Amino acid sequence: MRPEKLARLTVENYLKKDGEITLPEKLTDVEVDKAGAFVSIKTLEDSLRGCVGTILPTRDSVVEEIAGNAVASASRDNRFPPVKKSELDNLKFSVDILHQPERVNDIKELDPKKYGIIVSSKSGKQALLLPDLEGLDTVEKQVSACMRKAGMSMDERVFVQRFKVDRYSE
Repeated sequence: MRPEKLARLTVENYLKKDGEITLPEKLTDVEVDKAGAFVSIKTLEDSLRGCVGTILPTRDSVVEEIAGNAVASASRDNRFPPVKKSELDNLKFSVDILHQPERVNDIKELDPKKYGIIVSSKSGKQALLLPDLEGLDTVEKQVSACMRKAGMSMDERVFVQRFKVDRYSE
């Protein structure tokens, strides 16, 4: 089973069978056993409907990571009301499996098409943006959007990490 199919089936089972979820042991085309993962749910018109994820693994397997984040994306993304059964046919799922974040020493090491970023401040604020997001086609736009997301001022000193993802989409 591919990751995006697992995300869809997990949400379908969660909504239709009151939380009953059967997980496969392995995923097709996935070479890691444990990793952080983001599950994004969009409408067929490409409007975001939910997105929840983990930077680093929090569960025993990448399968469990995706399943847990799929349910959270459909039911606990505080930007949106929970997904309803009646919406399922009009939604598409994608999964980003995150590679280990690495420190960035120079802004030239960033590429918004290739890398997602994590910005952190000494005050403890932090935010993450996945790579290749619409409208964030320059390093400057990506970094400033991530800082805004974290609630940081643009003159605040930040620590930046980058990461690659393996993206699986319907």
